[in-house]
Amino acid sequence: MHEAADTDQLRAWNGYEGRHWADHHERYEAVNRGFDVHLLHAAAIGPDDRVLDIGCGNGGITRRTARAAHRGDALGVDLSAPMLARARGLAADEGLANVTFEQGDAQLHPFPTAAFDTAVSRFGVMFFADPAAAFANIARALRPGGRLAFLALRDPAGNDLADVFRAMAPHLPLGAADGPVSRAASLADPDGVREVLAAAGFSGARVAPVDAEQVWGADPADAAAFLCGWGPVQHLVGTGDPAADRVRASAEAAMRPFARSGAVRLRGTAWLVTATRP
Repeated sequence: MHEAADTDQLRAWNGYEGRHWADHHERYEAVNRGFDVHLLHAAAIGPDDRVLDIGCGNGGITRRTARAAHRGDALGVDLSAPMLARARGLAADEGLANVTFEQGDAQLHPFPTAAFDTAVSRFGVMFFADPAAAFANIARALRPGGRLAFLALRDPAGNDLADVFRAMAPHLPLGAADGPVSRAASLADPDGVREVLAAAGFSGARVAPVDAEQVWGADPADAAAFLCGWGPVQHLVGTGDPAADRVRASAEAAMRPFARSGAVRLRGTAWLVTATRP
């Protein structure tokens, strides 16, 4: 792969974090796919479009855009080799011939100039070390008039997962409960998002709130075990830590109010952001 701007992210997504997402791809899809309808409607992908998926992960959105652009194609780019391997396997299983995946950092990746009609991302643009540089690189890859549509987390304090982390907080290192959610909220300020996109060369940026149901598990115990295996939480309290059982028990108790219809269903909140390359 080409050089990465953020070596910490490179290590994480090619280590435990990336393997966990790849190994549990169906579960992460259950958490995030409720937002797809908002993203795909905003992207308005046509049958002949060339689509760029930034931070594609296991390729769920890449594959959906490839099916929409059935006479065009879709390229998914991500730092994580484990997730890209999963993405390629899933695309092959579905018989998609118009989708490819590349390992790279979107901040630096040498995309072909003006090659894409649409760039999309489902929560893959929130971890840039230099958002302005990254979005400028994405803008360069879009043709004039090309569209950008992405999802980013809103203020994490307002969603149901924040309630679960507040219940876990007494059993985590001091102040650590804020980290797993807030560190992914780098684009939570709408005015800041508009400023970054304008500086990167986009115009007409719009930021709209969207909510979606997120399925975290079959029951509270299952959901708590999955959450505690998620990289940021596992990093705080490893399996050998005596506090791990208390963290899991507190997460399970906090999940119980959200259990209904055979699953644990939390309300997720996001910004849907759209813009155009002039």
